[in-house]
Amino acid sequence: MTPDDLPLLSVPSAPALLPDGSAAVVAVTHPDLVTDEYTGQLWLVPLAGDAAPHRITRGHRDTAPDVSPDGRWVAFCRAEPKGKPQLYVVEASGGEPVRLTDAPLGVSAPRFSPDGRRIAYLARVPEEGRYVAGADPAGEPARHITSFRYRGDGIGFERDKRQHVFVVEVPTTDASPAQLARVTEIPESTALTRGDAEVRGARWLPSGDALVAVVPRHAAREEDLRRDAVVVPAGSDAVDVLDLVPVTDADRGSTLGVEAVLPSADGTAVWLLATDLGPSGHDFVAAQVGLFRAALPVAGQEPAVPVRLTDADAVDLDAGVLVESADGPLVAVQHRGAVHLARVADDGAFVTLLGGRHVVSGAAVAQGAVPFAVVTAAHPTSAGDVLAVPLDGSGVATPRTDLSAPLRAAGVREPRELDATAPDGYPVHGWVVTPDPERHGPGPYPTILMIHGGPHAQYTHAVFDEVQVLAAAGWAVVLGNPRGSSGYGRAHGRAIHRAFGTVDTDDVLALLDAAATLPEVDADRVGVMGGSYGGYLTAWLTTRTDRFAAAVVERGFLDPVSFVGSSDIGWFFGLEYLGDAGDEDGARAVAAQSPMAHVGAVRTPTLVIHSEQDWRCPVEQGQRWFVELRRRGVEAELLLFPGEGHELTRSGRPRHRRQRFEHVLAWWGRHLPAS
Repeated sequence: MTPDDLPLLSVPSAPALLPDGSAAVVAVTHPDLVTDEYTGQLWLVPLAGDAAPHRITRGHRDTAPDVSPDGRWVAFCRAEPKGKPQLYVVEASGGEPVRLTDAPLGVSAPRFSPDGRRIAYLARVPEEGRYVAGADPAGEPARHITSFRYRGDGIGFERDKRQHVFVVEVPTTDASPAQLARVTEIPESTALTRGDAEVRGARWLPSGDALVAVVPRHAAREEDLRRDAVVVPAGSDAVDVLDLVPVTDADRGSTLGVEAVLPSADGTAVWLLATDLGPSGHDFVAAQVGLFRAALPVAGQEPAVPVRLTDADAVDLDAGVLVESADGPLVAVQHRGAVHLARVADDGAFVTLLGGRHVVSGAAVAQGAVPFAVVTAAHPTSAGDVLAVPLDGSGVATPRTDLSAPLRAAGVREPRELDATAPDGYPVHGWVVTPDPERHGPGPYPTILMIHGGPHAQYTHAVFDEVQVLAAAGWAVVLGNPRGSSGYGRAHGRAIHRAFGTVDTDDVLALLDAAATLPEVDADRVGVMGGSYGGYLTAWLTTRTDRFAAAVVERGFLDPVSFVGSSDIGWFFGLEYLGDAGDEDGARAVAAQSPMAHVGAVRTPTLVIHSEQDWRCPVEQGQRWFVELRRRGVEAELLLFPGEGHELTRSGRPRHRRQRFEHVLAWWGRHLPAS
């Protein structure tokens, strides 16, 4: 894979199913170097027989499909070039899409009501006078900030464009396709919520008279990380978010940060994906996402205490998958670099439906004589495909798409699992990916240690463009999940609490040492790179050792002290992970974990990469690292990307992603030449 192969990364959305289970609708999106945007369309994927998938829309960027209960309509979001996504519907049998919204900042997450007559969606509502098309932002009034939570990476300022729930009527069902094609007037949407808090994750109750959603509505919502599940009436008047009926209630002692909600099929309960943040509402370090069951509130009664069904210490769920089935909800479980699909019984028992090296990103249950799961998942040679998976736990998956065939034709190297032992005897899991010996010879190859961000995240088995581009150019890559990562239990994730740069350092070096015993790996020619927390650990390693020929520090968390005020998460992240530098003892403890406090020890040539609009690890972190190295005589370069945020390598403009690859390859070509 080369940087020019980025458009081959075709990724499917979560599936939306026709009611009879005969087919799934997915949005397939890929980077487009010609338009410098992400483009894609909706595809209809047959779930039985030999019929091939085919496009049902041909927009610039069509995403987020949902199918009406009668199977006639597909709702989706369409963004025209340089435009905001708007809500459309198209008949599942084909035809011309009909536009239903004209929201100034776009819409997301459409959901049909149970009777199919309305569609709920989310949209941001700008304050009057802000975000006006064609207006000069410098002419807007000042922003008066009175709380910690006022901006977010990739979103910008939040307080002046809160996200709320809306509904819109579906076009009349007796209109012909020709009549629908002539519809030009945008129907009026109805706001269901209003007020000064973010609403997300709205799902209809089976009755259709209300939805459940997620919103921080408690008194301390601007000072902690808790979020409640709430009931949103689907009437004609918008309800202030502070007046919504809670399913969980932080004002009455709930310690949950709810991530996703799903009403039960009988409408008596709500499934929750949530983390337990403790009494402070801040204790997020390795707080694993769990599955909870909460009763729907009864008028005049306090909310019932949710019951946790998954083990808080052993099971960490992915917050993006929560699906109803007759025998219990389906969830996605992080496990040693995989994300498995599992069904959870009332007693918390698991049945793994799709395991192995799959990385599940979406799921739905197809009804019929024999119900089955329809899953979107990646694996070592696929960026994502649609699979049919039995619900009996047999684990046999039938692929219904092959979206990554062009990517494999361009060249994909499969990772080899790697097990290492840290100096204290702790087992460390990872992978090594080596170049194609037919192109680059048998080795040994110069090797790059790659470190992920988070830190409570995991590298997975899924095909990874960062690794593939380096391997195709002649470098071996070592990567893994040191202590602090997710997917290996809470103790593993919490091992670096107030201990950044300790056992995590030991673990990544243990992986590198284990890889160095392989004949393909050149133990004497090694480099190191990482982003976000991976940028932190990369920089930290260069303060500890001169082992590496060069380093790439990307969007790094480099100075915990200045990060407190400059980052969108600074008011809690470093304070919980590293401690508070506000007194003498705290300052010493934080400095002991801070790369910036030890920058004088660095001798390693370093390429610093940062995005100018990164509000997660703000650009000042990278700028200061670059300046401190240069003023000490260390070879350093700074690569800045205008208009980009923290997610440059995953969702930045495609040409910027290609340019970044070109600079990284050139840097390694100078400092760690490959064949």
